[in-house]
Amino acid sequence: MFEKTAMVIVANILPSLEQLGGIPLGIALGLNPIYAFLVSLSVNCLLFFPVYFGLKLFYKSLISKIKLFNKYLERVRKVGKPYVDKYGIIGLTLFISLPTPLTGTYTASILSWFLGLDWKKSFLAIALGSTIGGIIILLSSVGFLNVLKFILNF
Repeated sequence: MFEKTAMVIVANILPSLEQLGGIPLGIALGLNPIYAFLVSLSVNCLLFFPVYFGLKLFYKSLISKIKLFNKYLERVRKVGKPYVDKYGIIGLTLFISLPTPLTGTYTASILSWFLGLDWKKSFLAIALGSTIGGIIILLSSVGFLNVLKFILNF
């Protein structure tokens, strides 16, 4: 079980994959769906801290020199800022709750940092959005796997 849990953790740490890959992977590996969800959610929420505070510490001295990251930062601003402008901190929750690539914890944490949002409010918004998105992924995964099992047994 340790190896399977570690695989779910690694999937969640990978940008763009995060919960979108971690939860279905855990279920496919035979982990209890709720356990896979909770591991994935925990990792996703904890990712906020190194991303947000890492950018705060290292952006000016190191990261700002990476052109590809600056292009990504502009894309994050362009896609995410309208949510925050329109709905405030709840917009961050709405943004991350959409289970699609590039709307996960990395992107939401970067957006929070970039817009200068309060880290405590940002963390709560991201945790809530991750929970909502994770539930959507969990229900989709369990439903899809049940349909697949039915088809294979038919």
